[in-house]
Amino acid sequence: MIVDAEKPFQIVYSIFSHEFLGLLIESFVVQIDDKGRLSYAYQNISSANANEFDAGLEKKDYELIKLMDAMHPETIIKPHLKRKNLRPKEYLQRIFDPKTENLDLQEHLENTLEKQRAKILPLLIGRRLFEMGSDGNPTWREIEVLPQGASIRFHFYKNPENTHYFPTIMYDTEKIEWQYKGGYLICKSPAWLIVNQQLYHFAQEVDGKKLQPFLNKKFIVIDKKMESTYFKKFMVPLLTQYDVHTEGFKLTTARGTPEVLLTIQDLPSNSSPDLFGEEEEGEKEEFIVFELRFKYGDSDFPIELGKDQSAGNAVSLVEKDGEFIFKKTIRSLQKEKSFGKVINDMGLPVRTGKVSWSKTQAFEWISEHEEELEAKKIKLVQKQNKNGKIYHIGKAQITIEVNENIDWFDVKANIKFGIYLIPFAKIRAMILQGKTEFELPNGEIAVIPASWYVNYGELFSFMEEGSSKDQIIMRKHHIALAKQLEEGNLVQLTLTRKLEQLRDFESIEDYELPEYFEGTLRPYQKAGYNWLRFLNEFRFGGCLADDMGLGKTVQTLALLGYEKQENPGFTSLLVMPTSLIYNWELEAKKFCPELKILVYSGTQRIKDPWKFRDYDLVLTSYGITRLDVNILKDFYFNYIILDESQAIKNPGSNIAMAVNKLKSKQKLILTGTPVENGTMDLWSQMNFINPGLLGNQNYFKKSFLQPIEKQNDKDKAVKLNSLIKPFILRRLKTQVATDLPEKITNIKYSAMTPAQEKVYEEVKTYYREKIIGELSLAGRGSQQFTLLRGLTQLRQIANHPKLVREDYEGDSGKLEDVTYMLQSTISEGHKVLVFSQFVRHLAIIKNYLDQEGITYAYLDGSTKDRQAQVEKFQEQEEVKVFLISLKAGGVGLNLTKAEYVFLLDPWWNPAVEAQAIDRAHRIGQENKVIIYKFISRDSVEEKIMALQNRKLALAGELISNEESFMKSLDQQDIAALLD
Repeated sequence: MIVDAEKPFQIVYSIFSHEFLGLLIESFVVQIDDKGRLSYAYQNISSANANEFDAGLEKKDYELIKLMDAMHPETIIKPHLKRKNLRPKEYLQRIFDPKTENLDLQEHLENTLEKQRAKILPLLIGRRLFEMGSDGNPTWREIEVLPQGASIRFHFYKNPENTHYFPTIMYDTEKIEWQYKGGYLICKSPAWLIVNQQLYHFAQEVDGKKLQPFLNKKFIVIDKKMESTYFKKFMVPLLTQYDVHTEGFKLTTARGTPEVLLTIQDLPSNSSPDLFGEEEEGEKEEFIVFELRFKYGDSDFPIELGKDQSAGNAVSLVEKDGEFIFKKTIRSLQKEKSFGKVINDMGLPVRTGKVSWSKTQAFEWISEHEEELEAKKIKLVQKQNKNGKIYHIGKAQITIEVNENIDWFDVKANIKFGIYLIPFAKIRAMILQGKTEFELPNGEIAVIPASWYVNYGELFSFMEEGSSKDQIIMRKHHIALAKQLEEGNLVQLTLTRKLEQLRDFESIEDYELPEYFEGTLRPYQKAGYNWLRFLNEFRFGGCLADDMGLGKTVQTLALLGYEKQENPGFTSLLVMPTSLIYNWELEAKKFCPELKILVYSGTQRIKDPWKFRDYDLVLTSYGITRLDVNILKDFYFNYIILDESQAIKNPGSNIAMAVNKLKSKQKLILTGTPVENGTMDLWSQMNFINPGLLGNQNYFKKSFLQPIEKQNDKDKAVKLNSLIKPFILRRLKTQVATDLPEKITNIKYSAMTPAQEKVYEEVKTYYREKIIGELSLAGRGSQQFTLLRGLTQLRQIANHPKLVREDYEGDSGKLEDVTYMLQSTISEGHKVLVFSQFVRHLAIIKNYLDQEGITYAYLDGSTKDRQAQVEKFQEQEEVKVFLISLKAGGVGLNLTKAEYVFLLDPWWNPAVEAQAIDRAHRIGQENKVIIYKFISRDSVEEKIMALQNRKLALAGELISNEESFMKSLDQQDIAALLD
């Protein structure tokens, strides 16, 4: 029958006897008839369909339903089914069949069900409970669930022949007649008794096994010969916990003063680390159980937890001349609780009786509080361990000295366990291996305190064996860790005044610029140069991570100028993306013209490392380094410098492995984005400049990456930052704003790809022949139009051949550089304006942004909602890019949120270019504006710029447009443009 949830119904609970599993309880909904009675329309209810009857259920009902689902036969047996094709009922039959029975599993199932019943029964108070009929009717006979706990008294009557023993039960003030009434125990631990269609529980928990024999027996007779044994084993425990009435015995009662015991014992290996919950996943760790106990005479007891979990009183039995005398000592519960609070205030939460702690944490607490425990007269007692271990209980002390040497730190330590001095190397090895205990000379087992793993784990990981016996050293680049430990009073640290300066960037001394450097450094760049020089003195590797456009190149060149001055004849290697080689070559010639530079790239490169000795600086790419690593690794460089060092962020990549094979005296990396994907990016780059600074990969993952990225551990993030801080210099554009001019203009040279260069050469050859032909036939007027058209096409190809040839399938060097720098600015949180005079060029950039899922604003001559696009860029934080065509956006826009301006192609008229820049650089702009002009190397773009500069310098006049520019060209200029 199905119950209609739209009509009146009631939830009920029904007890039935399973053929194998004994008494189970199920939940049902029953339809209510017109007279308000339970009808014969009912159905089982479980968690799967309970929500259909939500209107008639309370929170407690949902809890009961869930508990009853868990005791369903199929659910109970499921974890033990090995064969999937075996039905639960068949499996149960095998377990309980005398021929195939499994007694251990039977006991396990009964214990599991008993725990479920113990959880369910208290929740049934206030609910309707029934016994199920033989026909399956869940409402056959109702059982009244009594709300109050009953009381029990045990009676012992001794006469000359024997002793009679029986219990009596009282509910409220009435004695219950419960024997020979067909009653039964639905739960034994604790006892829940059904008799006379009423369900009783007990105010003081009772073991049901003590009631079971009396369901059909008035009393038990104890034979005189068995009295002594029975009284000791049975009656004494009863007297400690329950109300007992005796006749024929002497019973004395006194109030006692407890001796306080704090016991410690190994937690059995097959037990859960949490005594009172479920075992957690993860590595197995050894645990110690603390238990607070109170000794009265010869008996000791756990702490009293309340009426439902009585631990009893002290009872002793004395037999004298055939007479039995029971001495009962009433426990001082208030005093016991006060001791529980005392220990709890020491940081050990044993107020509930027991607590399990990791072994290292447990013995650290003992070491710290041993004297205090003794002063409070709390006795530490070791319980007998199965393995026979006796633990050392006493002080564990460690003192460490770290002293600066010429090239490293010397580390010395003094370690004591009680009176025993332990070798430093032994403890260090144990901590690194994760071992926790070792044997002392007296045979006791010493346990290393937990805090030593936390406080000194990193220090020990970063130590190395020195050249002499028993010498332990640490590299100087671990200064931050040593200083942090000193501040925590964990080590005694001795540093020179000069090395102290590394802690505070502002206190680093000012160094003179080298004679080989021709240029002026802005104040923040000079501070960066000072920092590089400081690292140079101590042979530390460094990461210059200034924002894009702040001059990492010029600061590095100043350092290389110093190296040429102080270490002539030594060669440095600078590795970078291929597209940056030409820029570095130009900047080096500008700021350090005396540097002898070798560009080691291209198919015609001479693969002879000894040629490097003739140069101060070798420029190469990551690709060439990967290909020629076996050549490059044979040369010992002065500096190895990686530009855009995020290229080695993946330590398992070929390029990362290649650069780590190279040898040099010192290392430096340059990057605007030291972290792109995750914390491992940092490890790879920092390990290159200062090997071992962050430990090996496994150590770094366990100690930093996982806690930071998976557990959001702020303390680990702070510790990681403190380790790397001395070796990373990062200034944001906003931080050095006062040092910046109003505008910074950078030229970004891009190398054309082979496919792009092929198209460019074809078009250039065509127009060169055509223009030379027109010169001979029609003169200058006709030639001017052809030249303008040819130059325009060449400029477009320099951007991307697709602007001229739609079927072009290749790449564009400039597009690669523009998209790379867009990613850099976006990842740093900056906003950028991207200008081009070619709408089709903007379309290519737009297509890239769409593929990458990057939000942008867009404006060209066809845009209707100009102001909406401006507001989108100005007001929406997630919009970092604004694509603008020159004619549509060169004037009339106020874009003060932009910090960068990308000019994708050079214009004839510098005034128009300036107008575009002024869209961002205007009143209301709080940020300094950095401009990047993208020029394709060896293209007409580069030649036009050179011509413009020459003519402006010679004539002192502004070439304002294409026409005036064309008129200013002579035959030699035209030949140069088309060369």
